[in-house]
Amino acid sequence: MISQKLVMPGEVLSEDILPVPAKPSVPLKLGPGLRHTPPSTVTTTFAGLLGVDRKKNAIWVEHNTGKYIPIPNDVVIATIHHSSTDYFHCSLAPYTSLALLPHLAFESATKKTRPQLSSGALIYARVVSASKYQDPEVACFNPSTGKSEGMGELKGGMVFDVSLGFARRLLLNKSKDEGGLVVLEEVGDQLAFEIAVGRNGWVWVKAESIAGD
Repeated sequence: MISQKLVMPGEVLSEDILPVPAKPSVPLKLGPGLRHTPPSTVTTTFAGLLGVDRKKNAIWVEHNTGKYIPIPNDVVIATIHHSSTDYFHCSLAPYTSLALLPHLAFESATKKTRPQLSSGALIYARVVSASKYQDPEVACFNPSTGKSEGMGELKGGMVFDVSLGFARRLLLNKSKDEGGLVVLEEVGDQLAFEIAVGRNGWVWVKAESIAGD
């Protein structure tokens, strides 16, 4: 169950707000809008709705600012800007630094079998690392399994942008009462389609026909 409350920048979250995992070994996952100060202080960095998912032991601040800030483990839709010797350079959002995608950061990729992506190609990837001191890095496979798990080049279809808050709700895969959306289920009852939702506010949809798109 996901609970929410309004918070302002600089608030120190009390221990009773933080989720308590069923297993003590499960670490607390901090999402956007929160800063951890050792040993156990968690402070909000901007205003919004505080989301707490006790099942996943995760907490974050929901906001609808226009700028996407990459966070490790975020799934994103990116546009290939150009390629260099070892990397594809990808755009995650307008007017932000380009993200780095290693040429071999794909399932079973080698120097001979790696994808040949041209400028303007779309990819579905996961943020591997991000900080304010260096460009973010993304990958198109799960390093734990070595599998793509749906990530890679997105061919055909259409791309449109939504608010960051709406993108997060689409990714929740929860019922309406739990803070999720039922729009995808409703559309799926009417036609078959593929969809990829990026935490950076981009949505890719592909249907069997242009009319379906």
